Amino acid sequence: MSLRVIVVGDVMLDVVVKPDTVIAPTSDTSSRVRMSRGGAAANMAEALARVGHHVTYVGACGSDLVAQLFDDTLRDAGIDVELERIDTPSGIVVALVGSDGQRAMLTDRGANSSLALEHVLRVLDRPFNHLHVSGYTLLDPSTTEVGRSALERARELGHSTSVDVCSVAPLIKMTPDAFLAAAHGADTLFANEDEALALSGAADVTSAIDRLSGEFDEVVVTQGDKGARARRAGVDYNVASTSDEVVDTTGAGDAATGAFLAVRLNDGTIEEALAAAMSAASVVVRGLGSRG
Repeated sequence: MSLRVIVVGDVMLDVVVKPDTVIAPTSDTSSRVRMSRGGAAANMAEALARVGHHVTYVGACGSDLVAQLFDDTLRDAGIDVELERIDTPSGIVVALVGSDGQRAMLTDRGANSSLALEHVLRVLDRPFNHLHVSGYTLLDPSTTEVGRSALERARELGHSTSVDVCSVAPLIKMTPDAFLAAAHGADTLFANEDEALALSGAADVTSAIDRLSGEFDEVVVTQGDKGARARRAGVDYNVASTSDEVVDTTGAGDAATGAFLAVRLNDGTIEEALAAAMSAASVVVRGLGSRG
């Protein structure tokens, strides 16, 4: 079954750097460096498109090579692209990957912070079945109202909605209460373990899911090599990780989110959705960069 899904998210270039040795502070360090289309929500959008959903991606960008790469890559994946062109550079994120595959990200949001509500609402005037709003849109104070209003509009139209948290540091800066207020009414929440703990104020994942289930109908928490968990209508679901080789975790959560949502939109069970999520994540972590 093919549904129309609108995804609101960032336009980014990913520059992924994995040093071969300890970084030399004032000299050269041999590294593996990859550049590719970035954007957490764009990774998710591609996962939705791969299983046949009709996806429209909405964001803001500059008039530069980053925007062209982003646009071309999504269109090649069969995604409709509705980008608002802003007179400022597109977003770029540099991900530093450690020997354990974990990463730290240095982000310049660029044009993403200028996404206009009017641009998003024009796209929402078209027929669609589901709206997903990236947490980065909600976390950026310049676009919090854009994301919140988009979710509200989708609910008014009777469509299902989802959000993901995306990042702990800006969540703490924004405050969990403010994020929950912006995401209020969304049907499904996606978070990794650290994000779920920060958002709920809980000391463990079970307690975090308990608290977040009071805010959202369906809560999905990815836990890296520990797999993933979900809860709906008071029922808990668990799945183990299927990853046997981890080079870089960049984009693994995005792929898992997209795969999970794709199955659920096709009326698949939560067990089926979690299995698909772990399979998608296992592919991504084998390569350097968010697209595997």
